[in-house]
This record gives sequence, C-alpha cells and structure tokens, in this order.
Amino acid sequence: MHRSYTTILPTSNKLLQQRWDSTYYNEHRRKVKDAAPMVDTKAPPTYMHLHLKLKKLQLEEERLATIERDNRILLEKMSYIMRTRGRVDNRNNYEYRSLNREKRQRELLRVTEENQSILRRISDRGAEYSADQLQRDWEANQRFMDSISRFPKDWWVNDKDKKKSSRRSSAVSQRNQRQKDNESVKSDSPQEEDEDKEKNDNEDKDTDQDKMKSSKSKKDSKNKKEAKKEAKDSKKGGKTEEETEKKDEEPEDKDKQAVKA
Repeated sequence: MHRSYTTILPTSNKLLQQRWDSTYYNEHRRKVKDAAPMVDTKAPPTYMHLHLKLKKLQLEEERLATIERDNRILLEKMSYIMRTRGRVDNRNNYEYRSLNREKRQRELLRVTEENQSILRRISDRGAEYSADQLQRDWEANQRFMDSISRFPKDWWVNDKDKKKSSRRSSAVSQRNQRQKDNESVKSDSPQEEDEDKEKNDNEDKDTDQDKMKSSKSKKDSKNKKEAKKEAKDSKKGGKTEEETEKKDEEPEDKDKQAVKA
C-alpha cells in the first residue's frame, strides 16, 4: 500500500511519509470535531427556583391552613348554638349616664337666654335714617337739578310727541282728502259706505285720544317751567310781580300757538 501512496512533496521513504500524513490528518479531524463555535446557539440553562416557587407554595399552604382553622372554629360555634340556646342576647339594658349633663343643660339655657335678649334689643332698636326725609331730600334735589339744567326734563319725549302729532295731523289731512274723493265718487253698494264710515270713526277716536295725550304732556311741561321760574325768582329775589306775570303769560301764548298749529 505504501508503494502506491503518492506524496505531495518528494520524500525518501513513502511508508513513513504515509504514516506521518495519516497522523496529521487524524489530528486535524479531531481538532475540527472538538472545535468550539464562535456563536453560542445552545438553549439557555434552566433554573429550578424559577420554575418551582417553593415560597409561594408555602404561603398558599399557610393561607389554606388559616381558612381551614377559621372554618373549623365557626363550625364548632354553630354546632354549639344548635345544641344549646347559645350565648347571644339582643337585649341592652345599659343606661347612659353623663356626669356633666346638668352643666351642659345650664350652659344651653344661658346661651338661649342671651340669644333672646340680643333678638329683643335688635327688634326694639329704631331706624337711624328716615325714609320719608330721604324721599323729600331727593325730590328737592331733583327740583334744583331741573332749575339748573339747560334742557327740561324728558325733553326728548316731548320732541317725540311733537313728531307723532305732526305725523298724525298729516295722516288726518290725507284721510280728509280721501273722504272728499270718496264723496265725489258715489259708491254702488251701501255696505262699503258703512265700512268706510266705521273706519273713519275709529280714526277720529284715535286722533282725539292722541290730542288729549299731547295736551296733558304740554300742561305738565308748562307746570314744570313755572316751578323752575319760581325757584329762580326765589333765588334772585329782585324781580317784581309784574315781570313774573309777563313771563307766565308768554309760555301760555306759545302753548296756544302750538295747539292752533
């Protein structure tokens, strides 16, 4: 066999070279077989204390033992109650006795008497301010303000009344014109004439009521003006009665002219 063995390198003895090569090869195969891997692909090691928790089992056994003991004691008590009348009694003959009850009652009476006396003093106390006097002072202040102010009180309301009266007068004139036109044109049906008359009567009533309201507002404004003038005259004190009469007549003439218009 050694004679047919072909070596890679030249050698003088093929037998020895074959033995040496076989030993080198076998050593190489053994090293390859026993070589450790660079990456550990084995399963992780298992620890018994992680899978079998003895402490937890011990606590569970203790809990069950306590439950069993309590159940046994309860069963013994129930059996004793069933065999005998038991030791349970729902009667309670205890009387509450307080050592300071009389003192607390005296204190409560004292507090109630003090509260009643305070209430009596408050109810008997009279008012420091008079409502009537305050009302009179306010009215006097309003009169002074009206005498000092440039424009009369509620002058915008009077302006609105004047505008309304002018509008109403224009409406009345238009209605009269329509009546004249309707009178010129004779209507064939008497029912239409009756309806027109009723409408005209209602409009006349509305205008009369508006005139009454405007006359009342004018009278109120005239009275206010006279009160203002009297207050001014009382302050100045140097005017004669004739001058005051003339000034009183002037607003009356103006009111008459306004009514005529």
